[in-house]
Parts: sequence; C-alpha cells; structure tokens
Amino acid sequence: MKAQRSQTNILLITSDQQHWNTLGAFNPEIRTPNLDRLVGEGMVFQRAYCPNPTCTPTRASMITGKYPSQHGAWSLGTKLPESEQTVGKILSEHGYQTTLIGKAHFQPLTSTRRYSSLEAYPVLQDLDFWKHFHGPFYGFDHVELARNHVDEAHVGQHYALWMKSKGLLNWQDYFRPPTGNNDRQRHTWEIPEQYHYNSWIAERSNALLESYAHSERPFFLWASFFDPHPDYLVPKPWDTMYDPNKIARPSITPDEHDRNPPHFQLTQQRNPDFSSYLEPDGNGCHGFTSHLHDPDKLAKDIAVYYGMVSCMDAYIGKILDHLDALGLADNTLVVFTSDHGHLFGQHGLIAKGAFHYEDLLRVPMVARLPGQIPAGATTEALQSLVDLPTTFLAYAGINAPRDMVGKNQWDVWTGAIPAVRDHVIVENRHQPTTVHLKTYINERYKITVYYNQTYGELFDLLEDPGETHNRWDDPAFRDLKSDLILKMLHAEMGKEPLWMPRIAIA
Repeated sequence: MKAQRSQTNILLITSDQQHWNTLGAFNPEIRTPNLDRLVGEGMVFQRAYCPNPTCTPTRASMITGKYPSQHGAWSLGTKLPESEQTVGKILSEHGYQTTLIGKAHFQPLTSTRRYSSLEAYPVLQDLDFWKHFHGPFYGFDHVELARNHVDEAHVGQHYALWMKSKGLLNWQDYFRPPTGNNDRQRHTWEIPEQYHYNSWIAERSNALLESYAHSERPFFLWASFFDPHPDYLVPKPWDTMYDPNKIARPSITPDEHDRNPPHFQLTQQRNPDFSSYLEPDGNGCHGFTSHLHDPDKLAKDIAVYYGMVSCMDAYIGKILDHLDALGLADNTLVVFTSDHGHLFGQHGLIAKGAFHYEDLLRVPMVARLPGQIPAGATTEALQSLVDLPTTFLAYAGINAPRDMVGKNQWDVWTGAIPAVRDHVIVENRHQPTTVHLKTYINERYKITVYYNQTYGELFDLLEDPGETHNRWDDPAFRDLKSDLILKMLHAEMGKEPLWMPRIAIA
C-alpha cells in the first residue's frame, strides 16, 4: 500500500569515511550494484565536499546546516550542544516522523560533569538504559544507536541489544577487549554476517519504513552505516571478494611533499617527531604519525576496504528494495553520501588527518526523487554536506531558519540551474592552536591556509588534478594566491549566520 502524503519523505543513507571514487558505476575495480542503481535513477554529484574531514564536526553540520566553527562541535572529542537547532527538530515540529538508525557520533566517548555525553562510557554499555531510551536525541524522535567501528570495544547501545535479541548471547566473542575477548581478528571479522551491524541497520530501517507505510505522516529516516571506516574488517565471503593483486595501489609521487608544509614530510619518516604539534594539554592530532607502509599489506587493506563497501551496498539494496515494495519510492527523496573521504596510499598517506587532498575532502553523493530529480544525470556543481538540512527543508516545503548557512540546492538537484555555489569551505580545527586550517575550493583552484603559519597549499585542480605540485611559494602564482586568500576571506564573511533580520535602525 502507498500512503498518500502532501509532503515529501526523506531517506538519508550514509557511509563512514568512504572515498569518493568507490562506486562501481565509475570505478570498474569495485562492485556496488545497488548504489549503481541509485546512480542510474538519480543525480550524481561529482564535486561534493565535507565541511570537515572528521566525523563529529561534519555529522553535526549535516543536521544543523552550520559549519563546525558555528555549531560548536569543532573537533573529534567535542559534542554538539543540545541547544542547537536541527533539521530533525524542525521536520518533527512540522509533522514528520524523524528517526536515526546506526551511527550518530554527535558526542564524545568521555562524559564530564560540565559536558555530559550519552555516547560515553559507562552509559554506552548500560544495556538496561538503552532498552528504554529511544530519544528524543538532537531532533530525532526515535533513535537506535551504536558507536563501534567493526570489532571495537565501544560496542553496546541498541546494537548489542539487537544481537542478544537475535540469540547471539556470546556477542562479546566477536569484539576486542575489554568489552569482548577477541583481539585476533585481521581482515576477516569472525562475526556471522546475519549479526553484522549492516544487517541490524537494514532490518531496523525496514521495520520503520513498514510503519511509515501505514501512516499519513511523512518521515525523515537516516540510515547511518559504519563502514568502510577502518579497521579493515568484514565477514566472509566479503573479506576475499577482491584479489589484492588485481587492485590498483595508489602511491606517492617522488618529492611531492618537498613543497608541502612540514607535517606532510614528517609522515614519510619512520620515526617522526610530531611533538611540536602537541597542545599544552598533551593532545595530538589524528594522522600525525609515520605513514610508511608495506605495499602488500596495503593492497590487502584496500581489497578488504572494497569488500566492506560491497557488503554495505548489499544492505543498502535491501532498504531501497523495501522502499519500492512499500510503494514509498515515488514520494521519497533518497540521498546517499558519506561524512568524509579516506586515504589509502594516495600521496603516501593512510586514513585521515590534516591533509586536505580531494581524496579526503570529496565524498560520493547521489540524490533521487522520481519526477523531480532527473534520472541518470551527472553534475559538476559544487555541493557541501552543510547544504543538506536547508535542501531537505526545501523539499519538505519548509523555510529554513536564518541561521542555517548551508545553501538550498533544490534548483540544482532538479536541473533548473547549473549551480548555486561558486566555492566550498572545509574547516579543520583539530586542535585549538597547533592544527587549525581552512581550505577554499572553487571551480578550478584550491587553497589551504594554516592558523599562525606562513606555509600553505595551492593547487590548480584543472592542470594538476593529482595535487602533486603545491604552488603556494611559486612566484608565478603570487597574484593568484593573493586573490584566492581574499576570496577565502570574503567566503568566511559571507557564511556568518544572521539569526534574525535587522528590524530597526537602533
């Protein structure tokens, strides 16, 4: 049966730390038949960017429509203030049923008296608490959460309850100490696939869709997957789906970091000294370690990373199929994307950090709405994940609040106009002072500025798409650098939120 609604449903499906070029429709090395189907039925955004290349800041931007410097969750280990307005809350106030299944990561793993966190120990693993708690949480009326990537000890919350409900009473046997007792898993996750969190997310998302199909109220459902975030671990048979010897291995270009800021060069040392990047409290930065790696091990890691993507794709397919079967697809905006990218050998780097290459900043992104978003379309129009809340509200027929600074991409997604953005901004204030950078990207150029530093990066993405020639100190690019820095300053001024209009002269 198909419920008749006047407002558009919204289904957001996300992965975690997925490289932009890992869809089978564009990369013959990987197989993603379900996402490829979405590509054929919707619009692909070839230049979609995250507002921050780490989880918490970007995920908070995806529900607030603000940049990390504005909503408060400025780095990993911080939290999004509960006082922030969110797209889920606004939709709920307008009659939507709002649900998040899977990864939230709006709050840190540690809780303090001043900064409490529901995603922290010990409440993280207080299953009696999670048995009775399903929200509200940041505007989502209903949540079912987990926090672990693959076999991490952070497992708990609703995912652990689900495993127990399915009869997996020895679930700790598949997770690392101290929660579990298994620290031997490498590449192959021993957990049976039916208990994998992909299965949990798909099953619970489909159960919610079932209830929505019998309701007159529209819905906003976020199915938030955890893969392919490392560690590289996936159940059989996905762990051996790809032959490491038949997969391209990205690598460093000789001497490319000679022109880059010093932390790039340090990553290529066996025992680098990053002590100068520590804050007074001793905190360091993700990725500030040696990135030297064994090529054969990396090839296996990439093969398993691809297997994680393909496994996730199968369960995304189950959600899309159920949406079709329930007769909801024609009135549901479906968006697939990831919170940020991933490095697996490009530029000699692994995972993430203060390395603002396209591999880390760009994300895969597809949107589908039959009859409104052209099928099989591809666009180079600049997108930012900070635009999602404003655009979702537009599809729901709701005016976005003035302090949401993300752009409304409605007219781009429908094909009415070519673009609403001439630039994107990516923030990365991983530390208060020592690791603080911002990147400005327009149609052709990309510039990165570091707080209190004279070094930086400037790339011509047209002539140098591989980003191997940093032009920051190139005399021939001096005028262009000045122009781009001015454009970045204007962009920063332009994204300041104005929560209310000026209503008087004084």
